[in-house]
Amino acid sequence: MNRFGRLNTLRNQIFLGFMLVMVIVLALVGVFVYDQVSALLRNSAEKHIQQTAVQATGKLDALLKQVDTLTAQVSTNATVQRFLAQETAGKPITFGERQSLQQEVRKYEAYATGIRSLELYTKDYRRLFPLDEGSLTSRVRGDWIASADQGMGKLVWFGQDPRDPDVVVAVRRIRLIDHSFAHGGYLLVKLEKDYFALADSTGGMGSDSRETMGLFDQAGNEISSDFATPVDSKEVLHREGETVTVGHEDYIAVQKQSEATGWNLVILTPVDYTTEGIAVLRTAIIVSGGVGALLFLILSFILTTMIIRPILNLIKAMRGVRLGTLKPIAVTSKTMEINELNNSYNQMVDSLNELIEVVYQKEIIQSRTELKALQAQINPHFLFNTLEAFYWALDDQGEEELAQIMVAMSGLFRYVINRKDEDEWVSVRDELDHAERYLMIMKMRMLDRLSWKIEADEASKSVPIPKLLIQPIVENAILHGVEQRLGPGTVIVRATASDHPGYTVISITDDGPGMDEQTVAALYSSMEKGYAESSKKSGVGIANVEQRIRLYYASGQAGLRIHSVVGQGTTISFQIPNDFPANDGEGEKHENDTDRGR
Repeated sequence: MNRFGRLNTLRNQIFLGFMLVMVIVLALVGVFVYDQVSALLRNSAEKHIQQTAVQATGKLDALLKQVDTLTAQVSTNATVQRFLAQETAGKPITFGERQSLQQEVRKYEAYATGIRSLELYTKDYRRLFPLDEGSLTSRVRGDWIASADQGMGKLVWFGQDPRDPDVVVAVRRIRLIDHSFAHGGYLLVKLEKDYFALADSTGGMGSDSRETMGLFDQAGNEISSDFATPVDSKEVLHREGETVTVGHEDYIAVQKQSEATGWNLVILTPVDYTTEGIAVLRTAIIVSGGVGALLFLILSFILTTMIIRPILNLIKAMRGVRLGTLKPIAVTSKTMEINELNNSYNQMVDSLNELIEVVYQKEIIQSRTELKALQAQINPHFLFNTLEAFYWALDDQGEEELAQIMVAMSGLFRYVINRKDEDEWVSVRDELDHAERYLMIMKMRMLDRLSWKIEADEASKSVPIPKLLIQPIVENAILHGVEQRLGPGTVIVRATASDHPGYTVISITDDGPGMDEQTVAALYSSMEKGYAESSKKSGVGIANVEQRIRLYYASGQAGLRIHSVVGQGTTISFQIPNDFPANDGEGEKHENDTDRGR
């Protein structure tokens, strides 16, 4: 705990507070910037990949278009059309005609790149050239031929040649233009796979690019690729936007399908390539945060030094006060608030020096006053001794009633006359006992004209109450109530629990002549002004009680309540809390002090 107390300094609090604010601000700004910029980088990388895929697809379509144009020229060649029409009419062409037909087609092969061979077949699948005997059904599958028939003269691409893995096959059905586009035969094209190499053909896939691509036919056979390691088509096909692992490296797969061939173009981009800018951004944010934190710590140290140093000087000067040194300190700080604090301390030092001188003089006067007070205590002590002597004298003479009156008077004086340092709080029981002694003395004067009752439960008797609140009201009830009657009168003192929980009601009732509403209103007004007192000048007065209730209990109490009916009597009551001032631990002290004063 002591170690924590040593660390709990203003400088450390400023450091921690500023650091917390800095961390929160930098974290919020860093997260926001990182999220926004990383999203932009990811979008930029994705757009670049999509653009690469579009360019590669465009290049593939251009290559396919070249082959399609070439085969269209071959299929519409006049010599090819004439010989196929002759074959269709049931007139087989001669071997020499087949040679001339082969020479005609070879001209097209000479101007094309990537084409390994062109093969021509009749509609009944017989081969016209090359000149060796063979059939189309033995060359390609039947479903491929059916697809070519459904193409109605369009070039249909099938992919890898089953007989030669290095060749790609396409078939076009030849239609006879002069015979209402009747079926005339088939043109089979065999192309080298290298013809479809796309790695160096796109604008974004040069030597500096880390992207790789692969072209696969409908069956998943690889037509062309620049993958560093062999790739199973099942690992990369149909995984658009997913992360695939090739050769212990993770890639993001982007797939495009050619509408002309149905082939799939797959572009693999390394994951770290797409996040390379994000990593740089993360590093920049971390470095910026570290530099900002370092600068912040330096500035915080300078700022706290400017604040703490004058305060430490002020603390050092204040510690000198404990040693009796009350000297002002020099105002040297350039900060307005610190200067104001120093000025306030200097003013306080001047005031304390003045107060010390005043207190010193008052101590001298108080010492002299206490000596006189000790001498003044001899007078009440003499009074109590005299009453005590009267009591024993009357008791020896058998005057028991008068002796009891002396006891009551002695108790009355002891209760009223207290030392200056005694407490003013007693219990309701003490107040009721004091009121009873007063009633006993008054009965000696009034004889049978006065009777009384004191009613209180045990709980109410233990409630703390300021001294001399009940007796002045009892005195008022006798003087203005009982004495104003022609016959005997009664005073009833009650202490009961209030309807308001936690409170006790004290009431004093007499059966005197009572008061009308105007008189009650005038009494309230005089109590409010603070000068109402008993008519015979013999009591403290209910105005004094009213003011004391309001002073002791502040504004929470309503003071005295007066209820009077002409011809029936008057009741004066007030309400006090049960736990006041016991909540601060003084109730027990008051009761003990009262016991000592009896």
